[in-house]
Amino acid sequence: MESNLKILKNNKGVALLITLTVITILVASALELNRRVRRTVESTATVRDNFTMQCIASSGIDIAKLILIKDKMDSKIDSLQEDWSNPEKIIKFLGEFPFDNGKLDLVILDEMARIQINALVTYPGGKDFNPAQKQLWDKFMINAASQIENLDEIEAIGIINSIKDWIDTGDDEMITGMNGAESDYYMELDTPYSCKNAPFTHLGELMLVKGITKELFESAGGMQGLSNYITIYGALEVGQNKFTFPGKININTADLPVLAALMPIESMELALVIYSYRQETEGVDYIHDLSNILWYKNVPGCGEIEIDPNLLSVSSDFFRIIATASINDKSLTINSVVQRVIDKKIKKWTCIVLSWEIE
Repeated sequence: MESNLKILKNNKGVALLITLTVITILVASALELNRRVRRTVESTATVRDNFTMQCIASSGIDIAKLILIKDKMDSKIDSLQEDWSNPEKIIKFLGEFPFDNGKLDLVILDEMARIQINALVTYPGGKDFNPAQKQLWDKFMINAASQIENLDEIEAIGIINSIKDWIDTGDDEMITGMNGAESDYYMELDTPYSCKNAPFTHLGELMLVKGITKELFESAGGMQGLSNYITIYGALEVGQNKFTFPGKININTADLPVLAALMPIESMELALVIYSYRQETEGVDYIHDLSNILWYKNVPGCGEIEIDPNLLSVSSDFFRIIATASINDKSLTINSVVQRVIDKKIKKWTCIVLSWEIE
């Protein structure tokens, strides 16, 4: 009898252990299943939110296109005095397109306010400096050297020569100046590559050029990085069996470092006066007419200044649109460049997309 009782007790102990083991496995499985379900739900919500934000930001690009088309029909010039450049007017436009879920922020920038890098050489030959553009670059880079630590004037001029060698059509040992660079230089780097010897097609290529660091490209010293003042876009003038980049800059929208580079070197300090003149208002109304490329002569102290008219414009058809969509603490940005063109079929203005980057 005692033996049977011991066996029974042992069996009950084993059963209890088995039961506890099964419960432990079930609890662990339930917790793991719960974790996986939550992760799936969160992942699904993230995918849903990302898709929603892409749709909202894409809508922002379309809204900006409509604003730019309306502007083209209403005005022959482009300036910071217009609705497309006014944050308050943009917010008002966006209020007409409410979103049930999410928020949209929109910024429109004139791409022709920047220096057009491909205009540095003359085409169709593509071998020689464009004299007016070379002077522009000299002043721009010398000014940059005065504000950027570890960049002196000699290095700044060297960068210009290296950019010219990168885009000119002759790849040989005849580098520009004493500090330019052709393929011989680039092929000796740790990660070798060839000199392009053709126009830039993406601004990021600039970081491949001798002398241009990531810091100089993105953010540098007392001024923003070079990428904020330079563009690969611009009006490409096409003739019989030839093309060229005019490189005209919209004086109505150019930022201060670009305005300074447009000025005669002895008058560069007056760029700030011109910069402020464009924005002067009386109440809510702007008081200065910017429709003529010589309007800068009306600025106090600038009457005798001469800016090369081959460098100037007061209009643009290239614009950068930055549309940022946000949901709760998440955000997504579409950075796009568009060009206003006439649709030959319907004889109306439209905007074509030249670049589209999701950030």
